Amino acid sequence: MPVVEAVIRILAFALGATLVVLTMLSAIRAFVLPRASNDSLARPAFRVSRRLFDLAAPPDRPYLFRDRILAYYAPVTLVVVLIYWIALVALGYSAMFWAIGVGTMAEAVNLSGSSVLTLGFASSAVPGASLLSFSEAILGLILIALLIAYLPTIYGAFSRRELLVDLLEVRADTPPSAVVLLTRFERLRGLDALHEMWERWEQWFSELGETHTALPVLVFYRSPKPEHSWVNAAGAIMDTAALARSAVDLPVDIQADLTIRAGYLALRHIADFFNVRYDPSPRQTDPTSIDRGRFDEVIAVLESAGVPLKPDRDQAWRDFNGWRVNYDTVLVALARMTMAPPSWWDRPMVSAYATDEPELRDIEVSIPTEA
Repeated sequence: MPVVEAVIRILAFALGATLVVLTMLSAIRAFVLPRASNDSLARPAFRVSRRLFDLAAPPDRPYLFRDRILAYYAPVTLVVVLIYWIALVALGYSAMFWAIGVGTMAEAVNLSGSSVLTLGFASSAVPGASLLSFSEAILGLILIALLIAYLPTIYGAFSRRELLVDLLEVRADTPPSAVVLLTRFERLRGLDALHEMWERWEQWFSELGETHTALPVLVFYRSPKPEHSWVNAAGAIMDTAALARSAVDLPVDIQADLTIRAGYLALRHIADFFNVRYDPSPRQTDPTSIDRGRFDEVIAVLESAGVPLKPDRDQAWRDFNGWRVNYDTVLVALARMTMAPPSWWDRPMVSAYATDEPELRDIEVSIPTEA
């Protein structure tokens, strides 16, 4: 064998082995590693899949149409990524088969495909070929097993996330509104009951930040109901806490502060994973997507519903903006990235008195503690 050809085959074997190792590490980072890992090898498959889905559901189509299409994006992309990894493994082994002398490249690809899919229709008597075939078959089975084992973890985290998102409709309507939430609690239980809700949502945010970076595909899993969105739910809860701390005349509850902080930290962790830019140390006076006029509308509705408010409205606006500025950029970016439905800020501003059944408005009822 000429020296040049020998060198080429050695390089081909090394490159093929490297590709297989990188592919398996990519799968381990995605399916096994319990921490955020933005894998560059898998990223092209996600991007190509998203572009195809965006072409199928362009922005000019109605929201419900796009929601039906994009509901398939995350599940389909998981299958696409698995096929992509298997194809890379097959390509790497094809190079190794060719390097050890298994005929032409076409024959090497044929043997590699037969091995990775455990079909067994091709074989070779070349020394070392059987060992490579067995190892490739094992890796192909491992990739499929990893995906199968990964699914229960994904759907377990998805179910826990959606539980509170669904419960929020009971308390804050759809889309979840901070105004409706505050007025409903004031009317039914009293605003002191918000403390229990802050505790539960702080835990929700903590789990959200962990699961949606360790299992990033969860970010794109859409709620079972088209009008629901985990992004809108997160924004409504933080807005409610921000209004309670800035404008509503209540005793100071540091749990509301902790909930806001847990919320914007979780959203920032997710934003970091997807390379979303934001100011990590914003000033209280920095502008947000909510202007003073919209804030004043909120205050007017709360006041008309009988919610006790602080007298200094200018200071209330400064305080609210000071809270909102911590999560506004990442919230808007994630809403756009996940194609969330319009938030409560983009809908008519109403209180719980306007959304409850007329015959129930004057009946004294109570709602259970967050469960």
